Amino acid sequence: MRFVIVTGMSGAGKSTTLKTLEDIGYFCVDNLPIQLIMRFAEIAYAKDNDINNVAIGVDIRSGVYLEQLSECLQQLKDSQYNYEILFLDSNDDVLIKRYKETRRNHPLARNGRVEDGIKIERNRIAFLRKEADYIIDTTSLLTRELKAELDKIFIENAEYNNFIINVVSFGFKYGIPRDADLVFDVRFLPNPYYDLGLRPLTGNDEAIQNFVMQFDEAKEFMNKIVDLLEFLIPNYIKEGKNGLVVAIGCTGGKHRSVTLANGIYKELEDLPYSVRIVHRDIEKDAVRKG
Repeated sequence: MRFVIVTGMSGAGKSTTLKTLEDIGYFCVDNLPIQLIMRFAEIAYAKDNDINNVAIGVDIRSGVYLEQLSECLQQLKDSQYNYEILFLDSNDDVLIKRYKETRRNHPLARNGRVEDGIKIERNRIAFLRKEADYIIDTTSLLTRELKAELDKIFIENAEYNNFIINVVSFGFKYGIPRDADLVFDVRFLPNPYYDLGLRPLTGNDEAIQNFVMQFDEAKEFMNKIVDLLEFLIPNYIKEGKNGLVVAIGCTGGKHRSVTLANGIYKELEDLPYSVRIVHRDIEKDAVRKG
């Protein structure tokens, strides 16, 4: 049986996670009082029940009792009740945006400032992040992508690495991605935009890929980026970093950056990490001109 404690930042996707686990057969309980966790584990692990897997949601809503969770976890260990901690996280800007979109109040934002509540919450649940078996950063994840990550852990039982790499193509004229850790400028490469036959296409089309990658500079630059990432990633992990956003930019984010981002993504796919590709601005020219 798997006994999963789902926790993390408010607004990072805990509700979606519990619903997903419920859909795949987990018995789920959200916001279970800390004082009842041990009793719940005793029932779950009893030989005469037919429950296969359980998940409980525990977070800042427990209030002052959250401080008792460390002691509760130790009791579970002493009783040889195996458990796993899944921590959902996201960067502050995205959390604030989600709260504004849903018009909900942060449980700790007594003065109405969401950012203040987030800061307090991070401090209070930092110990859970350190104890977590799995950390999923949902900053740039769509709901279906979060579900795919959960499938890896709880259905496929695949070896899961908490480090997530996002390769993002973008256009400089629309601004550098705010969450970018590394930014690479590919505007030095010849631009297919000036070929009227290629202009309507994108870096997802073979004709654009062939145009961009025919130049030795493009191949060499891509290889150098991949070599740099293969060096940096283990060192980032060693320092406690859980994710990396690699931004590849050209003028409009449609041709060169998309091509290079796709190439880098394919090279990184074989690494033992979760790798995703996002083309942020690929359709913006078409929308603006239309």
